[in-house]
Amino acid sequence: MPDASAIPVDHASRTQRIALIALLVGALGIAFAPIFVRLSDVGPVAIGFWRVALSAPVLALWMAGESKRGSRRPSSVADYGRLALAGLCFAGDLAVWHTSIRYTSVANATLLANFAPLFVAPVAWFLFKERITGRFTLGMLLALAGAVVLMGQSVQLGTEHLFGDALGLLTAVFYGGYILSVGHLRAEFSTATIMTWSGVITAVLLLPLGLMTGEPMLPPTASGWAVLFGLALFSHAGGQSLIAYALAHLPTSFSSVSLLLQPAAAAILAWILLSEPLGTLQAVGAAVILAGILLARSGSR
Repeated sequence: MPDASAIPVDHASRTQRIALIALLVGALGIAFAPIFVRLSDVGPVAIGFWRVALSAPVLALWMAGESKRGSRRPSSVADYGRLALAGLCFAGDLAVWHTSIRYTSVANATLLANFAPLFVAPVAWFLFKERITGRFTLGMLLALAGAVVLMGQSVQLGTEHLFGDALGLLTAVFYGGYILSVGHLRAEFSTATIMTWSGVITAVLLLPLGLMTGEPMLPPTASGWAVLFGLALFSHAGGQSLIAYALAHLPTSFSSVSLLLQPAAAAILAWILLSEPLGTLQAVGAAVILAGILLARSGSR
């Protein structure tokens, strides 16, 4: 007979493998987001609003189904406050990143927004007592270096981009806060509950912001609505939910590094779907990102 003491270990290992697959598939799901954004014909803040608003009914139905099976519901001001914090961080991530594109290049904004692991790792170590090893740190830095190589040809250096670049870094802070918030919430609430309530808060914050900027809020064509539904259902309800699920079973610091797979996948998808050139340096950068993620994983066990 198998050793009974080994069964929980085997189960935990299997759960972590499933969570890792969910995290990577989720990163691929959100890698489609820039493609949908590029094809959309509404304003940048409006895109963020519709991303969460159109996915809300699907997520709410999912949450209702889980509630019938006994899943814990938020029941106190503190519960709703923590869920609102996740929504606030995600709204800040979307709004600040879209705004940064107006003041710097898309490459600068995207690269700097992916520096979230630099903020997540020390906070996870300080607040959640996550173990940060030298091998993990080396893997994180290697993956970040790969992101720099991946987008290096498009990055523009200069003082004229300082404000936009600062907003790009602020985006990384907001997204890091979102990852940390969701990782903490997953110890108590289901994926559907977190995604639904944080999405509602995000939508409530982004709608007035989009209206104040005067940007186009409604797509003029059926194809425009199809793009927004694709973003909402595939990238957000699908990809972002898989990431939220994984955060219950994986360290938040490692998860933030693994999400650097997203810019590598986005570059490949843009090459396939939008015929954007994929040079040798970009291919090398993508390979370095993958090597960094693998090294970070071996240092996170």
